[in-house]
Amino acid sequence: MKPFPSIGIQIPEIYLPEPDIDLNKWAVIACDQFTSQPEYWQKVADLVGDSPSTLHLVLPEVYLGTAEETNRIHSTQQAMRDYLVKGVVKPHEGLIYVERTVEGKTRRGLMLALDLEKYDFSKGSQSLIRATEGTILDRLPPRMRIREGASLELPHIIVLVDDPEDTLLCPLESHKGEFPRAYDFDLMLGSGHLSGWFVNDPGLQEGVIAALEQLSQPELFQEKYQVGADKGVLLFAVGDGNHSLATAKSIWEKLKPAVGMDHPARYALVEIENVHDKGLEFEPIHRVLFNVKSDPLTALKDFYPGQVTSTPVPDQQQMIAMVRQAAPGEHRFGMITNKDFTVISVAHPVTNLAVGTLQAFLDPWMKAGNADQMDYVHGDDTVCELGSRPLNVGFYFAGILKNDLFKTVILDGVLPRKTFSMGEAHEKRFYMECRRITPEGE
Repeated sequence: MKPFPSIGIQIPEIYLPEPDIDLNKWAVIACDQFTSQPEYWQKVADLVGDSPSTLHLVLPEVYLGTAEETNRIHSTQQAMRDYLVKGVVKPHEGLIYVERTVEGKTRRGLMLALDLEKYDFSKGSQSLIRATEGTILDRLPPRMRIREGASLELPHIIVLVDDPEDTLLCPLESHKGEFPRAYDFDLMLGSGHLSGWFVNDPGLQEGVIAALEQLSQPELFQEKYQVGADKGVLLFAVGDGNHSLATAKSIWEKLKPAVGMDHPARYALVEIENVHDKGLEFEPIHRVLFNVKSDPLTALKDFYPGQVTSTPVPDQQQMIAMVRQAAPGEHRFGMITNKDFTVISVAHPVTNLAVGTLQAFLDPWMKAGNADQMDYVHGDDTVCELGSRPLNVGFYFAGILKNDLFKTVILDGVLPRKTFSMGEAHEKRFYMECRRITPEGE
């Protein structure tokens, strides 16, 4: 395990399942997906059964706040210890180049560990590793309870680099045929195909380091984004798994005074992707309110007096088309109920994005008890289906341009929470690799 402090990474020791394990049952989707669709997770449980699986090592968030939460935390931590003792997972040192193909699109990635000393998720952060969206602090405690007693971490964190010349991943893609295979299999429930290769060429490993060092040069950073020296270099932007990385950081800050700086919990295993990757698409994250007790549209008009207009439309398709045609100087989003579809326009917004305009209203409105729960969902059909159920309300958003992400974060700071998603729910990262976060023998 070799650290490179100047660019905030470590070449890690990665644990993978032993060769005779059924990888189709081993790999399951990120725990923060399908949180309002327990039927999905029941299908996963039925498929996996008692087979070795990452399902037994993570807590699907559909179970947060339920009677099962505490038992599942204990069972996942015990399963981690059992898998290590029984050799279900075995260590391999070095980088892994990854390709995920789903619905005809292939995304490329690189598994490495990030130095949490170089990461700061607080507002206004200028750290080398940075959040792209606001961190909801009250979402961290349940995740911290899981990680505090864990011996392994399983990443669904995807971190982006802004590499328009493709200097980081293209050389690995070109030489992947020369690398030993780490894994190659179909993912469960129609979620595509996953392949990985061990990057065992020292020259190509050095090329990875050189590419990241080049991307982090302050002078080139300032020229690229037309900013001054007061803006800290942003090399790694957290795309998916923001709260998981924030959890790892919070645990590390608690541990650090007692264990010192040379401890595996200082690092977090992630997948690095290029924001310019042709297979990477940004999708909006929609909102669904459950057991709504009052009319949100009336309250929204009171919250933004004289700024809000609403237009009923006949169907989902017209709602989506109108939202995507927002004019300069206005924000648009769709509202779905069990009665109709409506396009809402807010004139003269003070935030940069429509999702920020709505969220500024929803936070106090929800806190006042006007609905029981709000969930963040992926997919046009999902928000419309859930929003159209009795007592629910859905809000639909258009997406943001991925090429604007880094400059927006550098100039404006973090985006409103749950602004965008890198692909729809079934395209999210699957748990495959593990990394030990406790010293050997513990």
